[in-house]
Amino acid sequence: MSYTAGGKTVEADEEGYLTNINEWNEDLAGEIAKAEQINMTAEHWEVVNFLREYYNEYQIAPAIRVLTKAITKKLGAEKASNKYLYELFPYGPAKQACKIAGLPKPTGCV
Repeated sequence: MSYTAGGKTVEADEEGYLTNINEWNEDLAGEIAKAEQINMTAEHWEVVNFLREYYNEYQIAPAIRVLTKAITKKLGAEKASNKYLYELFPYGPAKQACKIAGLPKPTGCV
C-alpha cells in the first residue's frame, strides 16, 4: 500500500501505517485522512499534532487510555473524553489518529 502527496509516493504497511515515519508531512496526512474518510478540521489537527509531539518525546504511540490522560493534562478534560475523540476519529482515536499522524500503530491496538 502507498499514498501519494506532493508528487511523491510514500510506502505504507497493509493497514495503512507509514513504513518510514520520517516521510510524514501535512500534505501526506491529508491524503491518509482522505483514505480514512476523515475531513480534517482544526480539532483533528490538534490531536494529530499532539500525538506527534508525544511520540517525539516518548518514542511511542500512546494507547487510548494513555492518550486521554495526556490530552487531559495538555488540552483539557473536554477534549480528552472518549466521546469527543471518537467523534473526530470514529475508527478508534489512538489507532486512526496515529495513522494520520504518520506514527506506528499504538501498542495494544488490535
